[in-house]
Amino acid sequence: MFKLTATALACALSLGMASLAQAADPILIKFSHVVAENTPKGQGAIMFKKLVEERLPGKVEVQVYPNSSLFGDGKEMEALLLGDVQLIAPSLAKFEHYSKGVQVFDLPFLFDNIQAVDRFQKSEAGQKLLSSMEDKNITGLGYWHNGMKQLSANKELREPKDARGLKFRVQASAVLDEQFKALRANPRKMSFAEVYQGLQTGVVNGAENPYSNIYSQKMHEVQKHITESDHGLLDYMLITNTQFWNGLPEDVRGELEQIVEEVTVEVNKQADALNQKAKQDILAAGTTEILVLTPEERAKWREAMKPVWQKFEGEIGADLIKAAEEANKAQ
Repeated sequence: MFKLTATALACALSLGMASLAQAADPILIKFSHVVAENTPKGQGAIMFKKLVEERLPGKVEVQVYPNSSLFGDGKEMEALLLGDVQLIAPSLAKFEHYSKGVQVFDLPFLFDNIQAVDRFQKSEAGQKLLSSMEDKNITGLGYWHNGMKQLSANKELREPKDARGLKFRVQASAVLDEQFKALRANPRKMSFAEVYQGLQTGVVNGAENPYSNIYSQKMHEVQKHITESDHGLLDYMLITNTQFWNGLPEDVRGELEQIVEEVTVEVNKQADALNQKAKQDILAAGTTEILVLTPEERAKWREAMKPVWQKFEGEIGADLIKAAEEANKAQ
């Protein structure tokens, strides 16, 4: 009888110790992204990890996977919904199947500059888009700037007609498809990790990216010309799995929300500086010419692409487009 009791006691103690160890395990947050660490998103992920581990030691562990090292462009959203990762920051172009309104960010020449983008994202209309996908188990935590997009190609793109017939890499976005069709160019969907090779081999002739992406992925080595068009936006939405986020202890979630807010401010502050440095590094490399459009030349590009607005107005909503246009007016 004593033997049985001792065995039972040993088992109970063993199970109790295991339960305590399990309870002490930190909450694991895997943060997967597809760009290099020396980009705005890459820097933001590193900053998030640092602050979380400083403020929630032993409670939360953050693992960052840059450069598609865990999941690539086409798989990261599925991984988030399955719970295989807890944080990703996809380009805003990736949300058309989850929230039609988010397509507003892809409309060409809608925003005059990154300051206008900032004003819209902070507005009531912009903030509503963060929670517009919660019925699909996606919670938006914030907007992270990468920057305004520039056109690159192996020929000089000064007027819209210069793009005619070229094959441009695009993200999987109906709006971006139509943007290049409006120029009578050929859009080609391609994951970000494949762009350099695609440009190098001629599968595509051109692309659209902020300077930091062009430089970090060495696209300037395989593109002779960049047109500083500022025609569109490549920003990200930092998102999490709604079920995971709502299931966190309230104190932990509150601290994480504060950290996200701080990191978002810093990422957006640094993005312009990173892009300007990347631009200077591209010029210093001497392989690529940067063409700056005159206001008149830029107006021609805008006119050529403006019909895309009308095409998607029904899906996006005229009021949302109007709110975004209003953000061009400095407050």
